[in-house]
Amino acid sequence: MSKIKVLSVFGTRPEAIKMCPLVKVLEKDDRIESIVCATAQHREMLDTVLDIFDVKPQYDLNVMSHGQTIVDVSNKVLTGVDKVIKECNPDIVLVHGDTSTTLNGALAAFYNQKPIGHVEAGLRTGDIYSPFPEEANRKLTGAIATLHFSATESNKANLEKENIHKNIYITGNTVIDALLSVVDKNHKFDDKNLNHIDFENNKIVLLTAHRRENWGEPMKDIFAAVRELVTKNEDVNVIFPMHKNPLIRELANESFKGVEDKIYLIEPLEYVDFANLMAKCYLIMTDSGGIQEEAPALGKPVIVLRTETERPEAVEAGTVKLAGIKKEDIFNIADELINDEEAYNKMAHAVNPYGDGKACPRIVEHIVEYFKNK
Repeated sequence: MSKIKVLSVFGTRPEAIKMCPLVKVLEKDDRIESIVCATAQHREMLDTVLDIFDVKPQYDLNVMSHGQTIVDVSNKVLTGVDKVIKECNPDIVLVHGDTSTTLNGALAAFYNQKPIGHVEAGLRTGDIYSPFPEEANRKLTGAIATLHFSATESNKANLEKENIHKNIYITGNTVIDALLSVVDKNHKFDDKNLNHIDFENNKIVLLTAHRRENWGEPMKDIFAAVRELVTKNEDVNVIFPMHKNPLIRELANESFKGVEDKIYLIEPLEYVDFANLMAKCYLIMTDSGGIQEEAPALGKPVIVLRTETERPEAVEAGTVKLAGIKKEDIFNIADELINDEEAYNKMAHAVNPYGDGKACPRIVEHIVEYFKNK
């Protein structure tokens, strides 16, 4: 059998974190010719991850521009990936998750009648507008994908509810492969202030908040709950790597006036620093999707600052709690985990439903098997 030409398409930092470990496994496999197309939907944040994993794209679309809209990104990715496919003629196109790069990369493959492999297939909240536009992106990608690489059984069940039954594979999530490769107990942070924090004798909470649907009043409630948490508990400090969005930064600075000694507002961290910060902290409060998968692998309880999650298996496993976006609910859940050791340990020791760090080799084997049987 001749080598299988695999084109991996991704463009954001979260996609890169989850796809780079897979690219590295593809590169080492004698049965595969690996080609990478970076759309650079995110530019700087993408480049740092590519450097960490030593991945060098053969194609770089560089679509990012100031003030770009979803339509702008979609047009550039669709036309750009279409040209790449026509030039390199891959046997299969791999996309990941639910970004504008994902959907439009998949559409370009579909229009060229190329098989599509969807990594992290089957995530669903059930609300087409939350998260926006990600829920629609992943549903539409699933409808045209050929191979569906699902992290969990419940992801597979979601696809089956949409009448997708062929070529669904449970692989675990590639983010665990990535995470376990970079966490080091002796890690030193680039931000030297983080190296002086007493993680052993204080309860350090890691906060991330950026989702579009949380802008405005929900974010005010989230920040108010965090402020109350550090005010009530002397041994609690919060580290908040602030999103680049100026609205979030302005609100954070305003909300945390007077408690700057308890809440550290820092710049966004590179992936390796962030992964190791998760490993060192006591508790995580987040509206991120990926962190719900990563933190349980490190034994860290997660409070999800959203009204729904596309990762219900984490809730069922007991590794995360869905707090919603109301101040009182968020505070009560966080305060219990800070002060109730039994409740904390129950979450910290729950089994991570997202796999064992071997998702990437499983995906490669399924790709090879698919072409062997064609």
